[in-house]
Amino acid sequence: MALSAGLLLYRVRDGAPEVLLGHMGGPFWARKDAGAWTIPKGEPDAGEDLHATAVREFTEELGAPPPDAQVPDLDLGEVRQRAGKVVRVWARAGDLDLDAERAGSNTVEVEWPPRSGRRLEFPELDRVGWFDLDRARGLVVSAQAELLDRLDAALRAG
Repeated sequence: MALSAGLLLYRVRDGAPEVLLGHMGGPFWARKDAGAWTIPKGEPDAGEDLHATAVREFTEELGAPPPDAQVPDLDLGEVRQRAGKVVRVWARAGDLDLDAERAGSNTVEVEWPPRSGRRLEFPELDRVGWFDLDRARGLVVSAQAELLDRLDAALRAG
């Protein structure tokens, strides 16, 4: 079973939460919007604490560290994505300036076009954006919408 850990950055604007999502890079996702956005996440190194993985992967995929936590990160639990990968996510309140200079995303190597034998390198996330929860639910990988619902419920509960 594949396992990933992620960090969902959120902020509240005009009384409504917004979340930071990344658009998956590469030619397969280039012309897609719905279902092509994700919470920054990745696989743990051997023996690595999953929360530490989430913070590291955020930094690697966005090219900037998340803002320091002012309160403990909220554990949103796990979801299983369609292909079987389990994703464990924490939410952190904070803001990130998307116009600030960042180092850029990790890259991933894929065969493109498929079965061509040609390997190309693409950023894991080719862009990032802030979205209100309703818009985000329509953009994220379908299983990750449950994590947005959990964040919404936790914020409403106070």
